[in-house]
Amino acid sequence: MTSRRKFLSTTFTGMAVAATAPLIPAIGSDIVKREDMFQGAAERFKLKERIGMGGVAVANGFALKTEPEAYATLEGAWKAGVRYFDTSPWYGLGLGERRFGSFLQHQKRDEYILSTKVGRLLQPSAVRPEVMWKNPPAFKHKYDYTADGVKRSIEDSLQRLGVERIDIVFIHDLSPDNGDLKDKWTEQFEIARKGAMPALTRLREEGVIKAWGLGVNRIEPILKTLEVADADIFLSATQYSLIKHEDAVNRLLPACKAKNVSLVIGAALNAGFLAGVDRYDYSGTFPDGVKEKRAKIEAIAKSHNVDLRTAALQFSSAPSVVAAVIPGASNPNQMAENIASMKAHIPPAFWQELKKEKLIAESAQV
Repeated sequence: MTSRRKFLSTTFTGMAVAATAPLIPAIGSDIVKREDMFQGAAERFKLKERIGMGGVAVANGFALKTEPEAYATLEGAWKAGVRYFDTSPWYGLGLGERRFGSFLQHQKRDEYILSTKVGRLLQPSAVRPEVMWKNPPAFKHKYDYTADGVKRSIEDSLQRLGVERIDIVFIHDLSPDNGDLKDKWTEQFEIARKGAMPALTRLREEGVIKAWGLGVNRIEPILKTLEVADADIFLSATQYSLIKHEDAVNRLLPACKAKNVSLVIGAALNAGFLAGVDRYDYSGTFPDGVKEKRAKIEAIAKSHNVDLRTAALQFSSAPSVVAAVIPGASNPNQMAENIASMKAHIPPAFWQELKKEKLIAESAQV
């Protein structure tokens, strides 16, 4: 019998195959109808292009985007075949969800997968906050990882998105790298363990959502959640890229495999760094050695006629526990380029040379 977690991974990839059928032919003949996908069917799918769209850039994460520019970017992603979209109340202080919703309201709800996040509640503010988002609306946020907070957050997200349901809910930024929480993240984790986690489990069992997990930039909160709760899928950002992945190879991937849960990989390009942008993740600083490592990888890539962004996306999607990678996009062409990267052929000799030069872990799946 297929376990719930394994079936969720099957469903996630299967739904994406069906949604992108014009671009991605299904492998094999045992196809299930879309309406049966969440009703216990155990047929397997193979998804060739496991890719979705992250929502940071569209929410003015790195540069100011007008409404028409944001809409055109989402429309370009849809036309390219993207059918998984990830956003958050935190992205643009509600702006991200509103922009995703304004586009997705015009699409058939059964044709895409949507994830958002809980953990922060937005409240009107008389003062425009100083945050990473460019020209954000006048909202302040407060953390709430309780059961009631989760329910309120989901209700608020449904209103901003203007859709009838959310497929996947991630508990957001419950992590030591969160500058607001820092060392106190464990106190908030305990609140979530007693509140948010059982609440999301009940919502999943009641059919309100399909799955839940954490969306974080560190490995420890995921490992801790695997010990204490019944999560389905995690969004791990900045921890599994061509530049940085050794700790995830050794700890995160085996733990998820043992529990039969899936991963969504965020920041596979390290926020554009592996696409040639002069930026690394979201901090604005460059860790020692990352520019030198990128240069070495890029030189080997050129010798094999491989595009660096293509290599980075394919690398992060390669592990068997990964359901999707979700790079962002700031213009209509970027997601089409990312999908093309996922289809491109990379010679095995390229990966072999990276391992020989110890630029990627020997045990990393490629």
